[in-house]
Amino acid sequence: MTTQVIVLNGGSSSGKSGIVRCLQAVLPDPWLAAAVDSLVDAMPASLQTSEAGIEFAADGGVHIGSEFRKLEAAWREGVAAMARAGARIIVDDVFLGGAESQERWRKALGGLDVLWVGVTCESEVAAGREIARGDRARGMAAGQAEVVHRGVVYDLSVDTTHTESLDCARAIAAHVG
Repeated sequence: MTTQVIVLNGGSSSGKSGIVRCLQAVLPDPWLAAAVDSLVDAMPASLQTSEAGIEFAADGGVHIGSEFRKLEAAWREGVAAMARAGARIIVDDVFLGGAESQERWRKALGGLDVLWVGVTCESEVAAGREIARGDRARGMAAGQAEVVHRGVVYDLSVDTTHTESLDCARAIAAHVG
């Protein structure tokens, strides 16, 4: 079967977005990017700072509320619908709920050929990237580095600690059917 969706899961500042851009460059066909950061950016400001939406704590913690969950579920279904309509999709997500998050994606992507990819990075390196980015609360990268992978099953894992995004993208592309 031909891969229709690539799901990248990793903590904040692990290198997922860079890998997505490199995958789009190295894969022979066009692939759309669907990033959870874009979902957050698309939400009204009122949901980016409320209990019902998504809250980012000063220590890097993230709280997800009921309204965010509803919109996130609709987003997942929309991504799946695009794939069913023939678009190739690369999902860039952060499985804050570990295996439970993956299960929500599995349900939405049922019947599609999916390549599950774990993106890891040593927390000290991700924390350095987080500081350099300047758009994340300090502590988010370290807090997410391991928890997002708990109980998640992958077809492939890449480690960006000492490996460039392009090399990770080439390794992933080699597994795309």
